[in-house]
Amino acid sequence: MSTELIKITEIIGSYNCINPEDGKKVFQVIAKALHAKQQIIISLGNIEDVTSRFLNSAIGQLYGEFSEEQIKASLTVADDANQDDLALLKRVVERAKEYFNDPEPFEKADKEILGDDE
Repeated sequence: MSTELIKITEIIGSYNCINPEDGKKVFQVIAKALHAKQQIIISLGNIEDVTSRFLNSAIGQLYGEFSEEQIKASLTVADDANQDDLALLKRVVERAKEYFNDPEPFEKADKEILGDDE
């Protein structure tokens, strides 16, 4: 099984990981590698700024398409990330697992906050 190093800053062409649209680009690369049954190492190195919205688009959405077991078995994070970014990534992953395990409470809360016309 081959291993692919995915450098987030190279995929999006920036050291600022804030735009969810850029996160979708990262998601597509990771999802393609997961579908190909590759081992993946994600590099968060050289990131200057990262948001939870970006990480949710890039990583969190994986839990809607792949099982937690498949992600755990195939995806690791390189040790080049700073501790704050790792802590944010962990929160995003936990929230994604909760959401995709049972989306109804999240959707209900959104409707209450945004109104039923959304």
